[in-house]
Formats: sequence, C-alpha cells, structure tokens
Amino acid sequence: MEADKKTIKILCIEDEEETAKLLEEDLSERGYEVALAFNGQDGLKAILNNSPDLVLCDIGMPVMSGLEVLERLTAVSPRLMHVPFIFLTALSDRDSELKGRKLGADDYVTKPIDFDVLATIIEARLSRVARMDVWPKEVQLNPREIEVLTWSARGKTSDEIASILGLSKRTVDFHFDNARTKLNVSTRTQAVVKAMAGRLIDA
Repeated sequence: MEADKKTIKILCIEDEEETAKLLEEDLSERGYEVALAFNGQDGLKAILNNSPDLVLCDIGMPVMSGLEVLERLTAVSPRLMHVPFIFLTALSDRDSELKGRKLGADDYVTKPIDFDVLATIIEARLSRVARMDVWPKEVQLNPREIEVLTWSARGKTSDEIASILGLSKRTVDFHFDNARTKLNVSTRTQAVVKAMAGRLIDA
C-alpha cells in the first residue's frame, strides 16, 4: 500500500504558509508525493503542467480564488475533470459550497483541518478514481457514438453535429441515446463527462 501511495501526486493550493507546510508534512508522512502552490494562479498552472492525481485547494486566496481555479480548469481542460478536487475552507458558507459542487468539487474539508478525516476522504476519492480506470474496458462505444460525444464536448449542438457529420438530427440523437445507455447515465452532459473521464473520447 505504501509503495503505491508514493506514486500518487497531491497538489495543495493554500495561501497560508503554515497550513500548507502542515499539509505537506502530514501527507508526505502518509506516503504521498506532495507539491505546494501558494495562490490560485500558480495552482492552476501546476495542475495544467503536472496533472496531479488529486487537488486540495483553499477557497479564499489572493490573485485567484479556489472557486475561480476550478471554474477555469473546467473551461480550459475538460480532460482533467476526473481529478478529485477537494476544497479546504474556513467558511461555513452554504452558497459557496453549492457553487463549488456545481462546478464539480468532490468534497469540502473545514479548517482547522482534522488530518485523519482528510486522509480518509483522500483515500475514498482515490479509490473511486481507481474503480473508474477499470470500467472503460467494459464499455464499447462505436465510432459514431465517439464522434457525437466528441463534438458535444467541443460545445456543438445536435443540429451542428448533424451538419458536420452529414447526418440527420434524429440520427445524432439516436447515437447520443445509445451512448448514454452504454455509459449508464441520464443526460448528454453526464455521458460526455464520463466518456472523457474514462478516456473514451478526447476533446
């Protein structure tokens, strides 16, 4: 278990240096490889350049807030949407939590940090990602399903996809429905996100 953990990279984005160092010390002792960023802008660059396995991010930071980091990450790099993103916050602000979850945050940990609770949350999130690495092998999307999901990930509507592929809108929707069934999701957006997380498509 410890040998496996050493290959797992965790990025901590935290502007309070003391908290950042405590996170680095605790997580390193638990066998993780830890990198630090001290503001949101540097944190976003680190995510895009280094592709960590999990991100811990403070919400209230100078330069760029944690919510802005997640929002920009989702916009510029959908391929990283499968990376667990956990917010660290001193806020008990329901509106901030709701906004974060809508943006795709996986969890919230309130300061002062209980490191045993944090470690349990990290383990659970990483285990979920590990399970997600298995299911794509069991899903077989045909070329048309891959095409319509790929174009949808690029922001195209059914009408636009139909025009691009030379198909009717009804046929495009048929392929979307088949893809949703195979991926066991309810909506087109969920199908796109899950297909990208499983690396079945690359937008």
